[in-house]
Amino acid sequence: MDERNRAIFLFFVLFVVLGKPAANQPLLDVCATCHTDATCEEKTDGSGKVCNCKYGFVGNGRTFCQDKDECQIGSSKICGQHTTCHNTYGSYYCTCLAGYSPSNNLDVFIPNDGTHCQDIDECRVAGQCGEGGECRNLDGSFDCSCQEGYRVHNGAQPFHPPTDHALCKVVDCGAPAAVEDTVQVSLTGTTYGSVATFVCDEGFVWRRGHNSSVCAANGLWRGLTLVCEAKCGPIPFLANSEVVWHNRSVVIHRCMAGYHSWRGSNASLCNSSGVWETATLRCVEIKPPINHLLIHYERCLHWKAEKYEEDTEDYKVTYSGSRDYQTLFRDKGKRFLSSKADQLTLCLKLLPVTNYSITITALSAKFSATITTNTSLPVPPAPVVYYMEVETPAPTLQLQRSPNTLDPLSLYQVFVLPVEGIMMFDCSSPRSLDPSVKIKSSEEYITAQLSVRNIGTHINFTVGDGFFYGGFHNALLESGKNYYIILRAVSQWKTDSKSSCVLWAKVTGTPYVLSISLVSAALLVAVVILAAVGGYSVIWCIKKIR
Repeated sequence: MDERNRAIFLFFVLFVVLGKPAANQPLLDVCATCHTDATCEEKTDGSGKVCNCKYGFVGNGRTFCQDKDECQIGSSKICGQHTTCHNTYGSYYCTCLAGYSPSNNLDVFIPNDGTHCQDIDECRVAGQCGEGGECRNLDGSFDCSCQEGYRVHNGAQPFHPPTDHALCKVVDCGAPAAVEDTVQVSLTGTTYGSVATFVCDEGFVWRRGHNSSVCAANGLWRGLTLVCEAKCGPIPFLANSEVVWHNRSVVIHRCMAGYHSWRGSNASLCNSSGVWETATLRCVEIKPPINHLLIHYERCLHWKAEKYEEDTEDYKVTYSGSRDYQTLFRDKGKRFLSSKADQLTLCLKLLPVTNYSITITALSAKFSATITTNTSLPVPPAPVVYYMEVETPAPTLQLQRSPNTLDPLSLYQVFVLPVEGIMMFDCSSPRSLDPSVKIKSSEEYITAQLSVRNIGTHINFTVGDGFFYGGFHNALLESGKNYYIILRAVSQWKTDSKSSCVLWAKVTGTPYVLSISLVSAALLVAVVILAAVGGYSVIWCIKKIR
């Protein structure tokens, strides 16, 4: 037996042994084994039943039936031309592309009834291309072009409004140009087809030609051929003015936009002699009611008022100030001013070292102008001290501070100067605030630097106590030597520095400590005078005559 016959024999044996049910075994119910997405059907040969997957599913009908994607073969093959195929579980449906509609007038369809997608004639919808547009139907779409007297706006022809955002706008010729020796008496509009009618100007006679002009499709006025002859001649021309009305003998002028009338008559008359008596109207350019706004001396506003001379204008001035170094600081104020003057000056009480924004409003003109300014650092007030003349190596001196000084910007420096006849001390000199930088004079020195942030309104300071203040050594005074003690107040802001000085004491160094007391004027050993000479404080020491 060959291999082929042997295989057939073995298959037959297995079928007889395994396929034939035992006498006491119930027959298998095939339909009970079908998948939920399958149906049980009679075999075509009548040998029994079989499980088949439902329409739209593929599989063996018993263990699995999975969805069949009908759309994978292509929408044009399954749905037809101009369609989109949409797969669903166990089925599918079709829709038409934009510009097409189903022949059964339903939104979705399955083409088993012959339904197909046909072109939509968009041009059947009135106004599809907008005013002045002409619609042309295309396969699956449409486009537009402009009728005569219209021009495409925001694009070129042809155009598709939903995507190009273009549209047709009527041709606008603009206002008809002035024609020499004529007057326009009527105008139906400035767009395509509008008509402007002219007559001869006052002092002229119409001889021949057409007196109307039409706005043509090219955007130009066409058709006017009016000719005249002069009587008084062309109407008078006034600088910066225009004619608002006239008849055969009178012309009314008015100032053009941007100018206002400034005295004079606005009427020109054609007299009996054929000569124009020209209007005397003067048209002056309109300028902002507040013009040339400036600020002087950091606090005085100056501006020019543009108005009629006889008018009174009311002004409101508001200002607001802030400081970079004080985030919570605010200075606000308001002033009112009423004046007929055309040149105005107003000075404000502005605080020093402050950034200001100042706004001036002309109330009747409803016009505002704003300017900014930064006030500078002032010279600090001279310190209030109790002058002393003592003999001691470590005198205690007293200072009383004003609570209204610019404390956030200030510090105090204590200078020690040896008494050597007539001496010169420059208070405005920018003496170094850095302890590492030495003063040129070997005798004169800074013995202490005190920040006002760290001191109260009353200070007791002992000269020569041997401690360091602000990086400067408060050295002991030499025994037997006479010294002037000068206190300098310093205000600083960024790179700017201002200062003022006062003589605090005259001290004679001794090897022992004496009690400190004020010396009356009658017992002074010397009279000390400070005088400001060319920016210097000059100290004279004059011995008392016994």
